[in-house]
Parts: sequence; structure tokens; C-alpha cells
Amino acid sequence: MKEEWNDLIRDRIRKGDEIRRGGGDPYPNDQKVGWTTEAARKAAGALGPEELAASGIRVDIAGRIVASRGFGKAAFVVVADRTGSLQAYIRKDRLGEEEYDRFLRTTDVGDIAWVQGTLFITRTGELTVQAERFRLLTKAIRPLPEKWHGLVDVETRYRQRYVDLIVNDEVKEVFRRRARIISYIRSFLSERDFLEVETPMMQPVAGGAAAKPFVTHHNALDMDLYLRIAPELYLKRLLVGGFERVFEINRNFRNEGISTQHNPEFTMLEFYQAYATYEDLIRLTEEMISGLARHLLGTTAVTVRGETVDFAAPWERITVAGAVARYGNVPEERLADLSFLREMARGLGLPVKDDASRGRILVAIFEEIAERKILGPTFVTEYPIEVSPLSRRNDLRPGIVDRFELIVRGHEIANAFSELNDPLDQRARFEEQLGLREGGDEEAHTMDEDYLRALEHGMPPAAGEGIGIDRLVMLFTDSPSIRDVILFPQLRKEG
Repeated sequence: MKEEWNDLIRDRIRKGDEIRRGGGDPYPNDQKVGWTTEAARKAAGALGPEELAASGIRVDIAGRIVASRGFGKAAFVVVADRTGSLQAYIRKDRLGEEEYDRFLRTTDVGDIAWVQGTLFITRTGELTVQAERFRLLTKAIRPLPEKWHGLVDVETRYRQRYVDLIVNDEVKEVFRRRARIISYIRSFLSERDFLEVETPMMQPVAGGAAAKPFVTHHNALDMDLYLRIAPELYLKRLLVGGFERVFEINRNFRNEGISTQHNPEFTMLEFYQAYATYEDLIRLTEEMISGLARHLLGTTAVTVRGETVDFAAPWERITVAGAVARYGNVPEERLADLSFLREMARGLGLPVKDDASRGRILVAIFEEIAERKILGPTFVTEYPIEVSPLSRRNDLRPGIVDRFELIVRGHEIANAFSELNDPLDQRARFEEQLGLREGGDEEAHTMDEDYLRALEHGMPPAAGEGIGIDRLVMLFTDSPSIRDVILFPQLRKEG
């Protein structure tokens, strides 16, 4: 913003103007680059100073100048690119007096430059490019903030992520690892004959999850649309159509609060498998995530907030009621009593509506006293049907569904269930959800007639799962906040 310009910025603008007056361009776009800094280091290998000098390896690199120090007739600059960094030694007698003086007058830390020359090793043992040619490719008019590494204001780091990435290699590594996680998952599922698909991000009916959507309007069609809260109902339409194994790594949008665990825009993996149950997905999830740990770290033992989480299978299983009994220190058989649950919920300060069902109260208590204490990885099973409108009823206990949530370090990482494919049962569940919406529950599911029509054509028995990619990345990068693993998290407007 121009009103923020200070003397340092104006001085850099002046340097750009000087380049133009000399017939140059402070922003050229015709320079080809032959080497990365990593490739240059590999070419030098383990050669000693004499061997390297005799080899005459010439390289050309380009990147941001992240450090510079001058000694009159010579200067050292450190150039950083996508693969690392490498020092360049710029001497007046090598570069030429005119070029060297221009370099001193117009170049700053933060600029992007190209350097060409031979590799050598300095007396301090540092691999260096002996610059024969130097060219400025981008004049940075805004300097990097001083003492950036010591900034306490994390919001500034999130808001100016581009600067955060320039100066913090560990932040770059988080997002490199995020890319590797997604690549591994994509390969894992593709190798098991899952088809990657894309489903609509703007939907006429917001469905597939209990969440408040963002609303937009399509002018040409004169209709409201919803940014998707989940791709579930579209992916299950594909099961109806004959794609028996599908997955999507998708962006979802939920009009909810912002916290260390929640961002309004986030990434989910959802996958669906015909002729499978939630038990099959338990085994697949164990295999996927334990394999991911070995792929990334060479071990299933992962350090999270100073403690070890071991993803070696098999993982613990516990029911919702069992977890409440364990962490609430109450006999599990008492949890079947609605009046006892009401009394327990009130004792915890939880709001309880007069018509609240046993299942809803039980889950509210679970989330209050048990979930955050489960270190995991743990599969929590036997969720009540009232909180699972898209899940298949258990054949022997119709009050619960065949579902699990994967909890690690007190947070939900995955949610999966055997899918409800009975269109009449699904219609009745939707109607119940409509009643909840009329009672003021903005997150209750809406009626989706087209999805019901799809089910009426026949959906094969199946199981499906959603895994929060952002939370998975948090685990495998030991990041305390979801904003640490999203390149540009949602923030309040400045000012």
C-alpha cells in the first residue's frame, strides 16, 4: 500500500529507476536457468578444493538473495531457490568494474538474481559460485521485515505467508510434506482400484454433513446455491451409476467459527467402496495411515506435541458409551437410562432440551468429557442413530449405526460408516432432520429429493469415509494449529 512506503522502499524504487535509465530492465523475463542449487551441490559432490578447482564445473543458478556482505572490491551473496541455497562470490576484477559498481548500487537482500560461474570451495569450506556473470531479475521494493524469526505475531505470518515462506525453511517443509501426504493417499487409493472424481462445489441442496453452509446466488439461473459442505451425496450417486470405488480430495466450506482445529475452507478426502462395511474401512484406514507414517518418517511412531503416537496396527476400539463410562467414571449400564443422562449432562453444564433424545445427550457428554482425552489412534464406534442420518442401522441393535470416528490426540481425524441405501429409511431420516431444522437446528440435514431418487434406482451395499487432510497434516508435521498447514488461512480483514 503506497501510504506505507518509507524511505527504504523509496530508495529501492530509485534503484529500479536507475537500472531503467541505464537501459536495463529491473523485471526482465528472458533469462533461462540451467541449474538448481541442489544440482550444483550434487555436481561438486565430495570433491576437495583442489579437485573441484581442476574440474572447472560451471553452473548458473537463480533465486532470491537472502544474505549479502561486501568487502570493498568483493561481495558474498546467498541465493536461495526451491531446492536450497548456495553462496556466490562476486569480485570486481571478475565481473568488470562497471557491472560490479552497478551491482553494489542497485542490488539488495530480497532481490531475485541470476549468477553464472565456476564452483570452488572457500577457505572456510563453503561451496561457492565464483561469479563471472550477474543479472538482476526482479527488484524487490519492499524489504524483508527485520528480526522476522523472532516475530510473536503469528497472524502476521499467516497474513503474509509469502514472506513467511521466504525466510522460514521449516514452514516450506510443512507444505512440502503436505504435498507428499496427498500424493501418497492418491497413489494408495488408485492402486486399490479407486477412481478419482470431481463433484460440484456449488450445490442446489447443502447435504452430506451437519453444518451451516455459505450461500451464493447464480444470476443467470436466478437461484441460490450453496458452497458444498461435503461431497458425500454426489459420490454416492456415482455408486448408483456403477462406479464401485470412488474418491475425491475436495475443498469444503462451512460457515462456522475459526479455531486451531477449524477453518471455514478446508480439505477432505472422501472415498466410497461398494460391497464393503465400516469394518473393511477400519482395516483400510489402519493400512493407509500406518503406511503413510512409514513413507514419511520411516517409522509408525510419530511425535505429536512432545508425546509419541504409534500408528502400528491394530488400533484401539471403544464405543461411545464405553468412552463416557471410562472418562466419566460411571457404570456403563447406567448410560441406558435417559433420566441419568439428563442429570449427568446438567451436572456438566450442558444445555439439554426437554425433547432431547438419549442418543443426542450421550454424544454431547462424550464430546464434553471423553473425546479430548482419547490419545489414540482409537476407533470410536456404536454412534446413536439420531446423530447419524446417513449411516446404516446395526442389524442387531437398531438404535445405533455401523459407524466409527477415528480420534487421535483428542481430535476427530476420520468419520466412516456403512452406508444407508434403503431409500424409504433415508426419506424418514431426512424428514426427522427437517423437523430439527424447523426447531431451530441450522446444521440439520435438508431434504434432497434427487438423492432419494438416485437411491430408489438402487445403490449397492457400501461403506464410505471422510478424512480431514488438514488435521492429518497437523499430525504429521506436529503443527498446533490448522492455520499452520493451510497456505492462506481465513483471517479478519486488516484495519
